[in-house]
Amino acid sequence: MQDELTELVAIRSVADPRLAPPQECRRAAEWVSRAFAGVGFDDVRTAVTPDGSDAVVGSRSCGVPGVPTVLLYAHYDVQPALDEAAWHTPPFELTEVGDRWYGRGAADCKGNILMHLTALRALGDEVPVDLKLVVEGSEEQGTGGLEAFVGRHPDLLRADVVLLADTGNAAVGRPAVTASLRGLVDLVVTVETLTSARHSGIVGGPAPDALAALIAMLATLRDRHGNTTVRDLPDAQAWAGAPYPPERFRRDAGVLRGVSLLGDAPVADMVWARSALTVLGIDCPPVVGSASAVVPHVRARLNLRIPPGVEPDQAGAALARHLLEVAPWRVKVGIEIGSTARPFRTDTDGPAHAAMAEAMRTAYGRPMCELGQGGSIPLCSVLATTYPEAEVLLIGVEEPESLIHAPNESVSPREIADMALTEALFLQNLARSGTR
Repeated sequence: MQDELTELVAIRSVADPRLAPPQECRRAAEWVSRAFAGVGFDDVRTAVTPDGSDAVVGSRSCGVPGVPTVLLYAHYDVQPALDEAAWHTPPFELTEVGDRWYGRGAADCKGNILMHLTALRALGDEVPVDLKLVVEGSEEQGTGGLEAFVGRHPDLLRADVVLLADTGNAAVGRPAVTASLRGLVDLVVTVETLTSARHSGIVGGPAPDALAALIAMLATLRDRHGNTTVRDLPDAQAWAGAPYPPERFRRDAGVLRGVSLLGDAPVADMVWARSALTVLGIDCPPVVGSASAVVPHVRARLNLRIPPGVEPDQAGAALARHLLEVAPWRVKVGIEIGSTARPFRTDTDGPAHAAMAEAMRTAYGRPMCELGQGGSIPLCSVLATTYPEAEVLLIGVEEPESLIHAPNESVSPREIADMALTEALFLQNLARSGTR
């Protein structure tokens, strides 16, 4: 397992040609194809999706009529390494430190690919269900290649159960399924006030400052407690699953000692059941190199996460309307809505969910809990719409210590082994239940 993950992490499969050569993603797709061909997928192949990325698809029949079909999902593309100087180990070289393996993609999501492979090897010729496979190559870029591919080839991936391996557990040794995902709206707001920068000593005072106007607008998006306050956006939902203890959240999020958490609701409500507005970036003069001048134009990129029950179109319109209404001094405001994703809530009452709960209890010796996920996986809503009768289960080897998307990403090999055992037990449980 370690040798294979070492090979896979060494492939710089960042699906952005500006950051990594495209052949790296092709190498990763070829590696995945060979690996799954080696565990009984006799028709495994790559398929080009509408965004140009390669998805690995395939199927495997157990030869028994009437058994359930399970679609196994993961992705081989990874986030860029970001600031390589912030890594304690080489980002594309799997490195063992203590009881963890470090490297970009070690958890998200190449560790999940190894989870699938390890589970199938454990079962050998005794896999008791029919399987389909899709491992995509542009999930981290959000370009929607696989989502569009599903719509064009619905029968190729049709299944009774989707085992989507791209989330994870509450902590090492604490098994969980993800019951909901927040959606998102990305928006860029532009503020303009002058034809060009002007000397702050000469015109400062009556001349409208675009940066000051933007700051005033952004300040209205949270109240003094830190709650998101976008007008006309519902924001009173409560999380019904496992709680998120504040002290654990502080550790998981790396909150500095003495700094307050935001919001007037429990942490689980704030991160899984309510909207959250984040300012991702501002284009304005940097401190070093700035001049004594009134700023004539600025822009900011905003990210709004929305819980199940709120639609992206509704949320985007509310945010745009709010910004226009609070803009001071009749400044010129431009709004550009970028990528969006619908939130998702899975059915936790089905037989596949029960089979997973039994598998996790057996593998971990403790009950499964239900978590939310503050991030978004747009594919989930597409799969739920395309295959409304299918149960979607979100699991994986990731957990808070994994630091996915950040420097020093890592995985616990114990989680890969325990989740692989969980998956193997789940497939057996599902076959015994007779679910279709």
